[in-house]
Amino acid sequence: MKVYNLTEIKDALIGLDIIPEIENGFVQYSDGNVIVPPVGELIFEEPPGDVHIKYGYIKNDDIYVIKIASGFFKNTDLGLQSSQGMMLMFSQKSGKPVAILHDEGYLTNIRTAAAGAVVAKYLAPNNVNCIGIVGTGTQAHLQLEFLKGIIDCKNVMVWGRNKEHSSQYCEDFLSQGYSITIADLKSLSRSCNYIITTTPATEPLIQADWIQPGTHITAMGSDTQGKQELDNKILKRADVVVADSISQCIERGEIAKALNSNVLDLTDIVELGHVISGKADGRTDGSQITVADLTGVAVQDIQITKAVFNSLERIS
Repeated sequence: MKVYNLTEIKDALIGLDIIPEIENGFVQYSDGNVIVPPVGELIFEEPPGDVHIKYGYIKNDDIYVIKIASGFFKNTDLGLQSSQGMMLMFSQKSGKPVAILHDEGYLTNIRTAAAGAVVAKYLAPNNVNCIGIVGTGTQAHLQLEFLKGIIDCKNVMVWGRNKEHSSQYCEDFLSQGYSITIADLKSLSRSCNYIITTTPATEPLIQADWIQPGTHITAMGSDTQGKQELDNKILKRADVVVADSISQCIERGEIAKALNSNVLDLTDIVELGHVISGKADGRTDGSQITVADLTGVAVQDIQITKAVFNSLERIS
């Protein structure tokens, strides 16, 4: 069994376009070719944190993957990154361990950002006038970086609870040629027609009457049952509601909250893989409000683990 550290993993990612791998994984998943059991989960109150155990396999593939990833959001106070974890890779034929990718949560962050890019490819308005980023952490940075080449827009508004972090976020992207300002949530929501939420909020941050026609929202943060970033009525207003996994989104995320509040019906939801393959409609009109609820699916972990492992094998 081989063990790879974070430095080796980052080297293997150089020049590797992971977006098509994630895109294909969603299609395989929605077509029923992926076995993904329910998410394993540990929730901690003090300090606040969560651990996700996601695992599965693609039928007739060589390997299966078990991913352990955590987010402890006060780690920055300790001088640590909030994400930790590893990918465990096994032979699908024998169960023999093949490799451990000790990525410290990095691959989870990358595959999540890649999923956001896939959503942008299929649901973004044709003309994005301003991108709204809700949050200032790792995923807030990666989401904007992964939109390069997909959305041709350099105007950005950002909101964060911590003014210092918001200012640093602006600095980071101003140096990359973005026009970026700090905004309150209401102004951001009314000014931006492409919004990404990336926080661990447990109460809605964005209200339905703030959203303008033609807006797309990708909700990234609500990946456990206790989290929520969007007013339920946003999903009621939406013309298209997309889940990365309908079965997962019934239990967690923005869709679960809206279903439980009876403002959304299960028949109103389409799955991302089917939008990609054309089996379900995504955005078909510039005035539509679209929402993508991304809770994170094990097939993303399978796809990025395979791609990185193959790259590592080529390097060695």
